[in-house]
Amino acid sequence: MLFTNGNAAYVYRCLLALMVFMGGCASYAYRVNARRTEDDPKKRDFRIGAVLLAPFTWLLFIFASITLFIIKVIIYTALLILFIIAFIIVRKPFLFIWLHKIAITVGDALLEANMLLIRIFLSKKVATPPTT
Repeated sequence: MLFTNGNAAYVYRCLLALMVFMGGCASYAYRVNARRTEDDPKKRDFRIGAVLLAPFTWLLFIFASITLFIIKVIIYTALLILFIIAFIIVRKPFLFIWLHKIAITVGDALLEANMLLIRIFLSKKVATPPTT
């Protein structure tokens, strides 16, 4: 609907105006950067080709950001639906039982290792100097 009934001419003019605006912003930023001194920490090493590509790449960046947003929405919605279904179907807290078993196994191993270290260091007899 946007490109029918003579609307395409307005869309193309608007896109052309935006491309000119983006190119102007990029060329202005390039000139400001070129005027900075060499020891300025804000000075960057831009090439003139970046200015020439600016009117075209912003369209790709907008398309990519919209696509990424749609992908994030789809993934978030799918995960939300899956978690709701999981909460309804799975009533037994299997995750907490599994974490409990892992915590007990790791904790027991650590306690045994610590007790071994304590026994090693405390069981040694302190050598007393011989009395004559």
